[in-house]
Amino acid sequence: MPAAPDDPTRARLHVVTGKGGTGKSTVAASLALALASHGRAVLLCEVEGRQGIAKLFDVDPLPYAERRIATGLPGPRGRAGTLHALHVDPESALLEYLAMYYRLGRAGRALDRFGVVEFATTLAPGVRDVLLTGKVYEAAKVKRRAKGVPSYDAVVLDAPPTGRIAQFLGVNSELAGLARVGPIRSQADNVMTMFRSPRTAIHLVTVLEEMPVQETADGIAELRREGLPVGAVVVNMVRPEALAADQLAAVRAGTLDAGAIADDLAGVGVDGALVRDGLVDGLLAEAHDHAVRRELEDAQRAVVADLGVPVHELPRLTDGVDLGGLYELAADLRRGGLG
Repeated sequence: MPAAPDDPTRARLHVVTGKGGTGKSTVAASLALALASHGRAVLLCEVEGRQGIAKLFDVDPLPYAERRIATGLPGPRGRAGTLHALHVDPESALLEYLAMYYRLGRAGRALDRFGVVEFATTLAPGVRDVLLTGKVYEAAKVKRRAKGVPSYDAVVLDAPPTGRIAQFLGVNSELAGLARVGPIRSQADNVMTMFRSPRTAIHLVTVLEEMPVQETADGIAELRREGLPVGAVVVNMVRPEALAADQLAAVRAGTLDAGAIADDLAGVGVDGALVRDGLVDGLLAEAHDHAVRRELEDAQRAVVADLGVPVHELPRLTDGVDLGGLYELAADLRRGGLG
């Protein structure tokens, strides 16, 4: 088992994964904003080709270049950091790789014109993952970088879903087994050394539903088998607790006093005709549905608590996710210690 960081915020590379529909990209963006405080510079990377970062931050589609897109949360003394973003595509990463390790500058671009790059990355899907993870590694590995290129205190990777994350991060290990010497072997070894070290924290995003929680548990087990460090579980889109524990118990037991509820409604000016037309019955049905939902969510919350990793909960944003919502979630993460 890898040496997971005692404090996941001290990791240099934060990998965010989760089942589709759990808000993985939203959490990755919020985490990046939370980390970009105290004057720190953070890079948010995406590798799935969806331009999700651009949509979240309402900016133009990102090129294969690091671009500043936002200011992070202000620190306790008011000093915010900077957030840059990078959209990694395998074709551009391969050309950069050829130029960096094999001095194939113009020759590499010529290969691209002939379609060789696309052929290579399509023929061997594992090659795509090697190139994508290699680019992220290059961004995260050093503090001092080339002139004009910012160095980063942390890198956040919006990674593939939980079902593919161990394979995605472990593909360099397979490559190292095929290449005995040379720059390919050296690069693969370096990437896996970082991924399996306390410099990396892999965070899993879930919601309080049975399938996503089970996939999260399976993902943690697989990551641990592969020697990859698990950071935290982020429970996203948590509904507000509209009823207290004693009220929930009364709803489940069917002992709520419908007459008392009708009197309360009348006392706050609700039209008596509405009360007589079934408003109270409708409210009781809504309360019952809420109680059932809360019971299911509490059961899944208990499962998450037993996974043996730090847990952070984020609220459901009633107005949807916009830039203001991202800052709100970032503040929640930082208050919870993840940022």
